[in-house]
Amino acid sequence: MPQQHPVRPDQPVSPPGSRGIDEILAAARARLRRLDPEQAHLAYRGGAVLVDIRPAAQRAAHGTVPGALVVERNVLEWRFDPRCPARLPLATGYDLPVIVLCQEGWTSSLAAAALQDLGLRRATDVIGGFVAWRIAGLPALGPTPPPRVPSVVPPVTAGRPPR
Repeated sequence: MPQQHPVRPDQPVSPPGSRGIDEILAAARARLRRLDPEQAHLAYRGGAVLVDIRPAAQRAAHGTVPGALVVERNVLEWRFDPRCPARLPLATGYDLPVIVLCQEGWTSSLAAAALQDLGLRRATDVIGGFVAWRIAGLPALGPTPPPRVPSVVPPVTAGRPPR
């Protein structure tokens, strides 16, 4: 039976049968054999498909995994459902090992569970996401560091004649 949380004055009463995100996430993760970054890297090197579901802005800001397939979260199910005309060419069966990667390992759990709902029983995700992948020192590209600002900034001279 789902745990009832005390109702806060600023929180509406939830409708019967609804679940909070903590419950949804726990149920999703209970179905997955989640991988730590090192395990995910080994599986990827062994032929599993590593799918980066982060939006372009996150990839630009934080970096990418070389060779990872980029399929943003909003189209993931359509690209991996073997029954769907919009599927990727590699999504032809249900035994495809898919490892989903997000920024910190939260959204990827929900996405991997959604792929399992489609029948991709080997779908899973990376514990800690790209942040943990990077901390583990696994292959990553970017982001391009910002230009280095000199430690001594010259005074503003706008509007003054050159000396």
